[in-house]
Amino acid sequence: MHRLQLIIEAATENGQPTGFWGRVTFEDNLLIEQADTVEVLQANMRQLLFDFHDLEAVEFELAYDLHAFFEQYDYLKISKIAHFAGMNPSLLRHYKSQTKYPSAEQVQRIETAVHQLASELSQVHLVAA
Repeated sequence: MHRLQLIIEAATENGQPTGFWGRVTFEDNLLIEQADTVEVLQANMRQLLFDFHDLEAVEFELAYDLHAFFEQYDYLKISKIAHFAGMNPSLLRHYKSQTKYPSAEQVQRIETAVHQLASELSQVHLVAA
């Protein structure tokens, strides 16, 4: 099994989302693909890796840019993630819309906040009323 990082960016046309771009590097080769969904993007990348490198067993570690992350997980509240990250929500909205671009440190703060939120949610237990 090969574990490769698939870097995902949102594709846009005239400011409107049109899917996702993805890139994988394997043996000094950069493979790039576009698809409507992340799931199709992964399938297309697996096919490219098979076609060019005869790789059959591939597992991807997904790495999103912020714009793609918020497109893929559009149900998340930006204000809540900003709160967990100790950031101004309007700044995070700028990052999402790509009118401003975060530093590597800011991206790390946002990723930590997302992981913290996910950790909290994983502790939730629901019961029928």
